Amino acid sequence: MAKKALPATAGSSSWTDEDGVRQPRGDVHAWLPGTNQTLCGVPLHKARLARFPHVLWGDALWLADTRDEGIVPCRRCTAAAGGRGGTRRWTRVNPRP
Repeated sequence: MAKKALPATAGSSSWTDEDGVRQPRGDVHAWLPGTNQTLCGVPLHKARLARFPHVLWGDALWLADTRDEGIVPCRRCTAAAGGRGGTRRWTRVNPRP
């Protein structure tokens, strides 16, 4: 069975953390390496988004929650990647017969 690829991050700008690693900033989208568009359908080149293959999408969401660097994750990419929690928000408890 094929392993599902984890989405990386693309952002409109960048900043450098304390360790000297380039991190995304601004409008941040999820993208699968090897493709030229984000999970929500935005073309990377036309939107002038920088690729951050070393930053996974889950890490970008964590950075948006914990850092004050102006990271704004795309809502459509978050939904396409499985949401923030990774679990379904609702389940059918008592289905109709």
